[in-house]
Amino acid sequence: MEINDLTPAEARVWRAYPRGEAVDFRDGRDPDPAAGWGPEQTVRAAVLRTLLLKDPQEDGEIPALRVLGARITGVLDLEYAATERPVRLSHCHFEQEPVFYGARLRQLNLRGSVLPGLDAANVQVEGVLRLSDCRFGGPVRLGGTQIAGALFLDGTTIDAPGPEQAALQLNHVAIGDGLSGPGLDVHGQIRLTGAAVNGTVTLNQARIRGSDDVAVDGETLTVEGDVLLRHAEVDGWIGLRGARIAGRLDLSYSRLAHPGQTVLRASSSTIGELWLRKSPPMDGTLNLRRAQIDVLFLEPDSVPERVLTDGLAYASLTPQEPAERRLPMVERDGEGYVPHAYEQLTAAYLRIGDEHGARLVQLAKQRRHRTTLPWYGRVWGLVQDATVGYGFRPLRAAGWLLSLLAVGSLVYGVRPPGPLKPGEAPDFNPVFYTLDLLVPVISFGQEGAYAPQGWYQWLSYVLVVTGWILATTVVAGVSRSVSRQ
Repeated sequence: MEINDLTPAEARVWRAYPRGEAVDFRDGRDPDPAAGWGPEQTVRAAVLRTLLLKDPQEDGEIPALRVLGARITGVLDLEYAATERPVRLSHCHFEQEPVFYGARLRQLNLRGSVLPGLDAANVQVEGVLRLSDCRFGGPVRLGGTQIAGALFLDGTTIDAPGPEQAALQLNHVAIGDGLSGPGLDVHGQIRLTGAAVNGTVTLNQARIRGSDDVAVDGETLTVEGDVLLRHAEVDGWIGLRGARIAGRLDLSYSRLAHPGQTVLRASSSTIGELWLRKSPPMDGTLNLRRAQIDVLFLEPDSVPERVLTDGLAYASLTPQEPAERRLPMVERDGEGYVPHAYEQLTAAYLRIGDEHGARLVQLAKQRRHRTTLPWYGRVWGLVQDATVGYGFRPLRAAGWLLSLLAVGSLVYGVRPPGPLKPGEAPDFNPVFYTLDLLVPVISFGQEGAYAPQGWYQWLSYVLVVTGWILATTVVAGVSRSVSRQ
C-alpha cells in the first residue's frame, strides 16, 4: 500500500507512527456503531497492518502505533506477526474481529474500544495486555497467551452466551503479573483451565452469567497471589478442582447461585485461605472434598444447605464460634455420615483450647453414627446417650446413681429385706445395701446377707442391671477419651 492511497485520516496516522505520536479522532462521541462515524474518523485495518509490518522510522524517534477514537474497517490481521512497537488502539470501534493469533507484541492496549470479538490466542506480549472498559459482542480468545506483565479487564463487558465456546477464554494462559478485572461483566463462560498467574486475580464487583450451567471453569488453575471475588454476582458453576491458590480465595459479600447443583467445586485443591463471610448462603452445593486449606474463614450464616467435606483438611477455623453454630456444616454433608468431618472440627476446637466445644462435636458424631447402625445398635446407643452422653457427660451418670441410690435407700429403709442367715448377718443399712446392688465392683457385705421378697426382689434386679449399664457406659466413655488423648 502506497501513502498516496491513504485518506486524510489514514495519512495522519501514517505520519504520526514514526514519531510515536498519538492520533486522537475523538470529538466527544462514544465508540459505538450507531454513533454516526464519518470518513474523518475512519481508518482501514490494512493501513494499520502495513504500518506495523513495514515499521517506518525517523532518526532520533521511537515509533509506536497510538490511535484513539477511530472507526477501523476490515480485519486487522496480524496472525503470526511480530512487532517491537507498542500498539494502542483505544476508544476505537472495530467493524470486524481483529486477529492476533500467534503474534509477538511489545504491548497491546485496546482500552475503551468496541469489538465484535477478539482472536488473540497463543500471543506473546512482552508488556501488558490492556482490555479495560472494552465492549465485546463475541468471545475473547486468549488461550495459551503468554503475558510478561499484567492483563487488565477492568469494567469490560463480554456478551457471548453461546454454549459452543467460552465467552472469555484464558485456558493455559501464563501471566507474569496479575489479572485485574474489577467490574467485569460476562454473559457466558470464563475458562481458566490450566492457567498460571504469578500475581493476584481481582474480580471484585464482577457480574458473571454463565451459559450451559458453567460460569467459571478454573480446574488446575495456579495463582501465586490471591483470588478476590468480593461483592460479585455469579450465576452458574464455579470449578476449581485441583487448583492451587497460594494466597486467599475471598468470596466475601458475593452472591453465588446454581440452584439444585454444585455452585462451587474446590475438591482436591490447595488454598492458603478460603473466606466465606458477610454473604448470603450459596444457592447450591459447596464441594470441598479432599481440599487442603490453611485457614478456613467461614461464617456459619454463609454455609449452604448442602456441603461435601469428606477429606477436607484445614489447619485453622475462624471466626471462633460455639460448636452449636458449626455443627450444621458437617451435619448437612450430602454424603451422610462423614467421620472425618467431625474429627477435623474437633481438632479445630482443641487447637484453640475449647475442650467443651470438642466434646460437643464428638457427642454429635456419636449421635450421627447411631443412625447408621442396626436397630439393636441404635437401642444401645440411645441407652449410652441417655445415661452418660456417650461418656462425654459423666456427671449425668452420677445423677442417675444418686437418684437410684435415694430410691433404693428409701424403699429398703421402709421395708428392710430379711437376712439369709439370722444371727450371722451384719446390721442392715439401706444406703450401703443399695450401693452393693448398684456398684458391681464394690461390696459392703450387704447384698449377700439379705434376700428381699416379692416386688422388692424385682427392684433389686433393676438396680443391679442399671448399675451394670451405667458402669459399662462410663468405662466406654472413658476409653474413648483416653484414646483421643
